Amino acid sequence: VQLQASGGGLVQAGGSLRLSCAASARTVASYTMAWFRQAPGKEREFVAAISRISGNTYADFVKGRFTVSRDNAKNTVYLQMDSLKPEDTAVYYCAAQRLGPNQYNYWGQGTQVTVSS
Repeated sequence: VQLQASGGGLVQAGGSLRLSCAASARTVASYTMAWFRQAPGKEREFVAAISRISGNTYADFVKGRFTVSRDNAKNTVYLQMDSLKPEDTAVYYCAAQRLGPNQYNYWGQGTQVTVSS
């Protein structure tokens, strides 16, 4: 399984970005997919996940601002990020195949998101 995250960049507070995670064939349709992030000096934290069984789940700090979705035909998962805050600055990672709480089998490389105040 290969995952390729993209879409990061520099945006002002209050702005929006959409991250994409392109996966190898059938990955998105087969597995729970998730987004995590890691800010400098902090541990990696869960952001959002999308699952055929349990639907969409979000960390409390992004509820109402971020939306996770997927396109099975394109083997791609998206993270729409609105009302961005400086504290959302981090490297964002996509992951596939949930093994347990915050444990995933496959990880993509990160994409940097920087929110200026």
